[in-house]
Amino acid sequence: MGEDERAIRDVVETWMRASKDGDVSTVLGLMTDDVIFMVPGRPPFGKEAFAAASDGMKGVKLDGTNEIQEIKVLGDWAYLRNRIEMTMTPEGGAPIRRTGYTLSILRKESDGRWRLTRDANLLTAIQ
Repeated sequence: MGEDERAIRDVVETWMRASKDGDVSTVLGLMTDDVIFMVPGRPPFGKEAFAAASDGMKGVKLDGTNEIQEIKVLGDWAYLRNRIEMTMTPEGGAPIRRTGYTLSILRKESDGRWRLTRDANLLTAIQ
């Protein structure tokens, strides 16, 4: 495994850990300012909308796992296929489970750090 692939795996691990800890600031630091997210049922959105949605999830406990399926580094760009299982439990509410795949594009920034720049998230509810 090369240095860039290891760094990208670290981004994914940090994202998952920060999400579980409710550390929105760390998650926001793992994305480019021009990041775009694509999810079913709504138009693409950016970092500001992601931050607002995260603020609305205070008190929600997140837990989950991920399994990286593929990483391909192409210079200062890379793509990542990932399978995620996640459970969100609102305070006093029933758990909501989601699972599915993501296809992410990362860019190596001028500071040498890899950051998420595009993400297609296909997680769906598990009954």
